[in-house]
Amino acid sequence: MAHLPSSPAAAVPTGHRVSPSPHSCRSLPQLKTVLLSIGAAAGPPRRSWRGMESVAAAPTGSDNAAATGTIAHANEVPVLSFSEVAERLDTFHASGARNQNYMAMYSSIFGGITTNPSAMVIPIDDHMVHRGHGVFDTAAIMDGHLYELEQHLDRFLKSASMAKIPLPFNRSTIRSILIQTVSASNCTQGSLRYWLSAGPGDFQLSSSGCTNPALYAVVIESPSLQVPSCCRVVTSSIPIKSPQFAVMKSVNYLPNALTKVEGEENGAFTGIWLDDEGFVAEGSNMNVGFVTKNKELLMPRFDKILSGCTARRVLTLAEHLVAHGKLSRVISRNVSVEEGKMADEMMLIGSGILVKPVVQWDDKIIGSGQEGPIAQALYDLILEDMRSGPPSVRIPIPY
Repeated sequence: MAHLPSSPAAAVPTGHRVSPSPHSCRSLPQLKTVLLSIGAAAGPPRRSWRGMESVAAAPTGSDNAAATGTIAHANEVPVLSFSEVAERLDTFHASGARNQNYMAMYSSIFGGITTNPSAMVIPIDDHMVHRGHGVFDTAAIMDGHLYELEQHLDRFLKSASMAKIPLPFNRSTIRSILIQTVSASNCTQGSLRYWLSAGPGDFQLSSSGCTNPALYAVVIESPSLQVPSCCRVVTSSIPIKSPQFAVMKSVNYLPNALTKVEGEENGAFTGIWLDDEGFVAEGSNMNVGFVTKNKELLMPRFDKILSGCTARRVLTLAEHLVAHGKLSRVISRNVSVEEGKMADEMMLIGSGILVKPVVQWDDKIIGSGQEGPIAQALYDLILEDMRSGPPSVRIPIPY
């Protein structure tokens, strides 16, 4: 039985499981015990200068805008031991402040997997946190299989190369770590998200002080898929990222987040970006597709936008609709706003939504104003592919 690597030099053969060892990641209670022992040797835990052991309750009166349990005055901030921090992290998680179920996390920092959400943290001096020097990707978990992991992993490593982030492990080891993390989570339905960063080291702009790149992965449980529902979109006023950064899946998603927020503020699902020539580009974190009046499935070219793995798979699966006469052809080219708004159907495509019909763009109703048959057919095709597609897109998880 192989162990997860605790450093880039320790490789894991593909498909092997994690086995207990003296060097494997301890649970959070065990870590508390270890840190308490260290603290006992060094003296009593540090306190704030006022000797406080808990955070002051929120004041009343003019200061009652502060949430209960927050700090009332600067001189009341406690200095906490590691065990106290761990306890407060447990309390935070138990409070329900998180609205997703985090089932497992791998971190190359501690060289293992934890299933305790309170321990799913990363160093504050990681350059991904304070400089945005990191890349990420995802893969859906469907019926105990990882969907399109190979395709997403290829894009992940390409993004890392473009971001000048060296790999902490080779591709097969990263692949094995991701599969083992899902296995340890016992999650059969949800998603796997993973990141490569320049790593922790300092707060400088240059990553030269980061001695080791870091790999993180998190498994998120999602028992059921969202049922596709029609939506409205608006043209985004947020500047689109330049092609150099748009084609790279980096953690620099502030423009994407603002585009999503702008759409929601205008009563829409998201915003739609146009490229520097005024052609349709993409949504906030999804590709855009159209069905023309000539029954073509049309998508914008991928040379200036992120190459969506789900969108590319949809283009492949759509050939079934061509074979059955429901589409005339599948094509990727420049799409003008006018052509897009005159389409019979419009849809958003991505791993989180699969295929989502768009019935209104700005003030223009798309087609009949209802979900079209091609969007529904494509959703059914991608869902069937996730459940029973070929081995090239489905990897079984050894639970």
